Amino acid sequence: MQITFLGTGTSQGIPVIGSQHPVCLSENPRDKRLRVSVMIEWENYRYVIDCGPDFRQQMLTHHVSHIDGILFTHEHNDHIIGLDDVRPFYFRQGKIDVYAHHRVVEALKKRFDYVFQEKNKYPGAPEVHVIELTGEAFTLKNKEVVPVNVLHNRLQVFGFRLNDFAYITDAKTIAAEEKEKLKGLKVLVINALRREPHHSHLNLEEALAMIEELQPEKAYLTHISHLLGFHDEVEAELPENVFLAYDNLKIEI
Repeated sequence: MQITFLGTGTSQGIPVIGSQHPVCLSENPRDKRLRVSVMIEWENYRYVIDCGPDFRQQMLTHHVSHIDGILFTHEHNDHIIGLDDVRPFYFRQGKIDVYAHHRVVEALKKRFDYVFQEKNKYPGAPEVHVIELTGEAFTLKNKEVVPVNVLHNRLQVFGFRLNDFAYITDAKTIAAEEKEKLKGLKVLVINALRREPHHSHLNLEEALAMIEELQPEKAYLTHISHLLGFHDEVEAELPENVFLAYDNLKIEI
């Protein structure tokens, strides 16, 4: 199974528009971050978790010609607003499978009503096939996926575990019973927004404490803001089994 980090930034990306912060002015390509998303591939299957405002650019960068579906973690703009850019896939493949909580599906219907419209549908609009997630395990082709409930302040967000890989974004707290789903991992991806505390995201200290508790073989930090610091400097501070993810990083599990 190959994981590609399509984007590792927070909602504004790095650089932030108009910012003079030193990280935003960095020339290091690892300090430039599109909005957060990953692509998971095995055999001939390819799924994307979240499609934010940079989805089109991410698909072009990686020369993606087909996807088997999109898993949504939650309905915030930086995780869903690229849905319209599934059009080229739809025209080649037909309806795109979309996996999401009922609440997220309802949010998608409000923002993309023309995608879900059944009568007098605009001929250039894409279509999706919705699979609503309840929190129970489900199957993608030949792999079981275990949803993991986390809280983004008070908003329920899905993380996902496939085999020995798990992806968590926009988490602040994780209940004890959900942490049990994250034991025995080879790779954990988890958000670490910045150094200072935040009301709805893990900061670096909290993310490292979570990793220490869950004990994956390796962990990668994502959903990173410019306030975390320069990539190379932060990476040098981390425990030996913890890494800063960066855009276009590929790992195999």
